Amino acid sequence: MMATSPRTVNVLKGILFMLGAASAFPFLNATAKYLSQDYPTPEVIWARSLGHLIFVAAMFMPRRGLGLFATGHLNFQLARSLLLLASTACFFTAISFIPLADASAVSFTGPLLVAALSVPVLHERVGMSRWLAIAAGFAGALIVIRPGAGVAHWGSLLVLGSALFYALYQVLTRIVGASDAPETSVSYSALVGTVVMCAAVPFFWQPPQSLPVLALFCALGVFGGLGHYFVARAYQWGPASVLSPFNYAQLLGAVALGYAVFGDVPSAWTLGGSAVIIASGVYIALSESRRKPPLGSGAGP
Repeated sequence: MMATSPRTVNVLKGILFMLGAASAFPFLNATAKYLSQDYPTPEVIWARSLGHLIFVAAMFMPRRGLGLFATGHLNFQLARSLLLLASTACFFTAISFIPLADASAVSFTGPLLVAALSVPVLHERVGMSRWLAIAAGFAGALIVIRPGAGVAHWGSLLVLGSALFYALYQVLTRIVGASDAPETSVSYSALVGTVVMCAAVPFFWQPPQSLPVLALFCALGVFGGLGHYFVARAYQWGPASVLSPFNYAQLLGAVALGYAVFGDVPSAWTLGGSAVIIASGVYIALSESRRKPPLGSGAGP
């Protein structure tokens, strides 16, 4: 019987963590969309941020204590947290109006934006083939949105804004990842959002009307915290060229939950545009892996 190499075992661990993230994020988004039908979006964002922070603190502080928040890049960590809040606010607002599958497809322009932003921010070189892949990915987003066809919704622009904020969040994650542990970065991710939304939520507060609804509010933090932690852990075990395709399984979850919960059936335009975006993102991940291991990818507020 042939023994399994340690490298193979590590890659399998990375795949499992990425599949875990790809499972958690669609449930996060579907729960947020469901709650937003009856509760103010700022309250949903508050529950997502606070629940995330409580969840990761409960997981890591018993072992790390206050050292969990020790960082050599405090300004960058706080900026990351603010960017994630902005991304979440845009995305949760958008999915109140547009189908989950459409929003998820457009949000996957995030890795394309990371590749583009790596030039001015990280001073990396991007060849012509990668620029063409970036352009193709945004063409895929236009296929989904279809501006000028009479079916485009302004919520799609919010998803593009969410993808931009999330791309900047990932660029800063690359910078802090050189010295800070994934547990530290995941904990800081929700810190600013929690503080800001705790100050804002009293102006929007509407008490949960039942225990199941309260459980859904609590689930937001669990899904969000798990998803971001799983992504961080996945890239510790395997290269982007192997893991990135599994990250796009989020779209399958978005389609399934969108249909099961909200009765949304994705159009051929959404499926075709999604295929173009995914192909572009996978190509860029393969290109990235030839240069250096990335520290984060994908979508999911």
